[in-house]
Formats: sequence, C-alpha cells, structure tokens
Amino acid sequence: MLTHTLSEQTSHYLHLEEQYGAHNYHPLPVVLEKGEGVFLYDVDGNRYFDFLSGYSAVNQGHCHPRIVDALVKQAQKLTLTSRAFHSNLLGEYAQYITGYFGYDKVLPMNTGVEAVETAIKLARRWGYAVKGIPDKQARIVVCEGNFHGRTSTVISFSTDPSAYGSFGPYMPGFEVVAYNSATAIEQAFQDKNVAAILVEPIQGEAGVLVPDDGYLAAIRNLCTEYNVLFIADEIQTGLARTGKMLACDHENVRPDILILGKALSGGTLPVSAVLADDDIMLNIKPGEHGSTYGGNPLACAVAIASLQVLKDENMMANAELMGQLLRQELAKLQSPFIKQIRGKGLLNAIIIEHANSDAAWQLCLAMKENGLLAKPTHGDKIRLAPPLLITEEEVKESVAIIETSLKTL
Repeated sequence: MLTHTLSEQTSHYLHLEEQYGAHNYHPLPVVLEKGEGVFLYDVDGNRYFDFLSGYSAVNQGHCHPRIVDALVKQAQKLTLTSRAFHSNLLGEYAQYITGYFGYDKVLPMNTGVEAVETAIKLARRWGYAVKGIPDKQARIVVCEGNFHGRTSTVISFSTDPSAYGSFGPYMPGFEVVAYNSATAIEQAFQDKNVAAILVEPIQGEAGVLVPDDGYLAAIRNLCTEYNVLFIADEIQTGLARTGKMLACDHENVRPDILILGKALSGGTLPVSAVLADDDIMLNIKPGEHGSTYGGNPLACAVAIASLQVLKDENMMANAELMGQLLRQELAKLQSPFIKQIRGKGLLNAIIIEHANSDAAWQLCLAMKENGLLAKPTHGDKIRLAPPLLITEEEVKESVAIIETSLKTL
C-alpha cells in the first residue's frame, strides 16, 4: 500500500491551491504531474490507474503520441486566427468530422457547455424560423437528473440544488420531465411551442444511469411525429466510451443535433462541436453566434488526430469487451458494500451501500492509497471509466485494487 501520510511536496501544492485558488472543487488529495496511457503519476512518483479519464476527456489515453504529435506540429505553425479569417485547417476539419458522423455542417466551439448553449440557440432559432413558434415562446424539454454544464442558462434547468442553488434568476423556456420515460416526453410534446428535447443517452454525472432499451428510439420516433428536434448530449457518452462511437448508436438512432466535446481533443485542450444538417444549422447567420477560439487551427489538427485514433486503434470494440469484463469481475467480488453495478462499455458506476454517508469518499481515498483514482458523484456513486485502451490484465489488476480497498469499509 501507498503511505497515507502526505509528502511535504504534495502538501506544498495542496496548500498553494487552497490559498490562491477558488474553492469550487473538492479533489482527492493527490497532486499529479504525468500521464501515460491508462496511468497517472503524482509528484512523488507513485503510479495510479486513472478510472475517471478526465470525465471521459481522455478516452484515447493520456498523452497519446499521435495526438500529441499533431498538437506539437500544428502549435509550431499556427494556433489561432479567430474566425475573422480563414485557416487552411478549418475546412479540412469540417469535411472530416461531418463525414465521420454523417451531418451536413459542424459548428466548432471549445468547451462542452459552450456546445450545449450553441445547440439550445440553434433549436430556438429553428423553432421560430422553421416550425413557426411565436417569438420568445420556444420551449425545450430536458430530463430530471440532467448534467449539461454550469453556465447560468444550463443551471436554469438543473434539478441538482448544488448546481442551481442561490444562482438565480433563471432562464425561462425549459420543461423538466422524468428521465427514462417516453410517456412523460410525449405529454410534454403536446405543447406546440416545444422546439427540442435535450437528453444525455446515459446520464453520467447522475451516476451512470442507463435508460431502458428502446428509450432513445422512442424519443426519435416522438420527435419525428411531433416535429421536435432531438438534441443528444454525447459529450461524455460519445467517442467510443460506451462501446459504440456514439451511445445513440446502440439503438441506431440519429439525433437532429449532436453535441460532442471532451475526448474530441484526447484530453489535450478544450474542443467541442455541434453537428446538424443544413435545415437546422443554416438558420444562424454571420454575426449571430461565434467564439474567438472556436475552430482554431490547433483544435482542428488535434480533433482530426483524436478521431482517427479512435478508429485506427479499434477503441470501440475494446471498450465493449473491457466494459463487460469489468462488470463481470466486479460482480465476482460479491461485496456487501456494492449495492449495484451499472454501465455500458467503459462508462460504469458502482453504488456503495454503507451506514456511513461518506463511505464512497472513504473508498476512493483507499483506492488512491492502493493505486487507483476515481471520484464519487452524488454521495454514494463512484464512476469507473478508464481510458479505452485498457487491457484485460489491467482490468483485473484494477478490480483487485478495488477489492482490497473495499476491506477498509
């Protein structure tokens, strides 16, 4: 086991963050300085399995050599022009990613929540320009337990008090319905002013809630029937994480608006994208939306490399196989403290059952001491989402660490 005592070096860095940084996160007490593949290394040289993967931003593994190579080469030539001018890479990237996912157009942004905000604006504009919704009356249906980011618009339809509490007033125009209920969606669609539904195919931050088979297909059918746009937030679930390129692919569903982020850069810099066809995308005209860094040459080069790596290294298939193995090995533990194991591909979670309310946090501390990093969400849930290049041997070694750590409970 690794020592519980924090080194002087680790304590130094923790103190600096505590004193000079905003207190808007509560990280595990580990200070990292290097990443390679499925592993992270702290300032004292200890090695850890990374079972968070930057909330699925590092699907391709830490510092993937092909992605880093694309980053370095482009960084030495041109990083930013702003959209006031053209670059030689934006058109190439746009052609590549639209062909990759089968859409007419892409609108490039930076962070995931910027892409969500973009999708909301696109849906509203489409609602007015195409569907004929009266001005300022467009509504967007969202799901209970959602997590789409933390901007003031997005927290307006959160059901998590820690996200929205004391941050009002809130943006109107959203209706919250139960997740995993097609009936609730159809009821909401009776309002002719509904422009879109925004949904995570699997709710990640809520604790990897996997909906019933047929849920996404039902949404697609209802959207077609009621002339409503289906917006899929695949920021965390997409890019091979669940064993398919998109989680929607499990039901052969094509969203009207697709939101991507996180692993679109392999964890090297913020890159996000919104994909849609012309009848939706071209309702926004020049000057009506944009971003200084959106579609910058550096991001374009990195995103192409990141997407190509996913296919070339067959990471979808590995995520599917290793995800099955991970859930099987966890089930073999038969731990009284694991109430439930759930997930798809390599997006998984365990729900901890224990008399102590902070048991999941304590388990994560124990796993850290034993060489595996994960983080609780919503108290009793721990996401287990390693990079997609993890091997069978590494999965079994990781489960052994979890088994050892469970004994501390």
